[in-house]
Amino acid sequence: MGTGFGLFTVLYLFNAGTFLIDRSVHDWSPAAAIATALAFLVVFWIVYDAICRVFGRREHGELLVGIGVVIAVTVASWLACHWFAGRAAFLLIGAMLATTMTGNVAHWIIPGQRKVVAQIRAGEPVDPIHGWRGKQRSVHNTYFTLPVIVAMLSNHYGWLVEGPNNWLVLVLLMLAGALIRYSFVARHRAAVEGRRTPWEHAIVGTLAIVGLVAWLAPERPRGGAQAAAAPVAYAQVRAVIDQRCAMCHGDAVQQKGVSLQTAELLGRHAQQVYQQAVVLRQMPFGNATQMTEEERALVKRWYEGGAPVK
Repeated sequence: MGTGFGLFTVLYLFNAGTFLIDRSVHDWSPAAAIATALAFLVVFWIVYDAICRVFGRREHGELLVGIGVVIAVTVASWLACHWFAGRAAFLLIGAMLATTMTGNVAHWIIPGQRKVVAQIRAGEPVDPIHGWRGKQRSVHNTYFTLPVIVAMLSNHYGWLVEGPNNWLVLVLLMLAGALIRYSFVARHRAAVEGRRTPWEHAIVGTLAIVGLVAWLAPERPRGGAQAAAAPVAYAQVRAVIDQRCAMCHGDAVQQKGVSLQTAELLGRHAQQVYQQAVVLRQMPFGNATQMTEEERALVKRWYEGGAPVK
């Protein structure tokens, strides 16, 4: 936890203007973005802990807590994806859940175990609340594991994090991870009890991932539509490159060894431009130069039209 928060601080908080903020998503100051990002970690823990305390011991408490947590995570994902750059939003939600897992261990599970041990040693009756609460939070941590991994790794894939409905993509990915993780637990329980292995949750989680793949898969260019679309001239795409890409790939700076300042160089790197700006949507980094959807579409038509440089 400490190492992860340290990396998050160094990479994202210290460089909030580049990593946290996408002004086409939400235009605010680095200080406000940093404060809000840190608030996500704290506020979600408070909300989650309150849900567990208020509903956990009621009739159908596990179901009520599960519904409450899903709603809280969904709202947090929607807010994060409408306030922060896509990559930062996905990573922040992963960090939020990881912080909650740490809070469960540090605030309830370990202290509860210590109190139980102390009561046993003192010959006092053991308060069952500690065991009940420790089990509850341990189960939650188990189900949070795959959603945390999914949220933190998926920020490396621009086609996941930069779409118009990226919050829904994130929620569905985490839900699929939770269902698959639950299936692992149910499978082991069924083996111990000699029952049929319940594969239903894993199947639903897998189908959710397959559905996401089908939903997010890029459309294949159609010959008729491509022919009907107006061809993109080199001068048009040159204007976009000079305005949106030259800052990092021009005469003065060549990030990752990619230079685009001449027609020859642009033609040489046409596929990389298409992949990074159109397919993966990772460039411009953090959309720092505010490339528009229309400009990305123009680059797409230019590349699929043969990437002319004359």
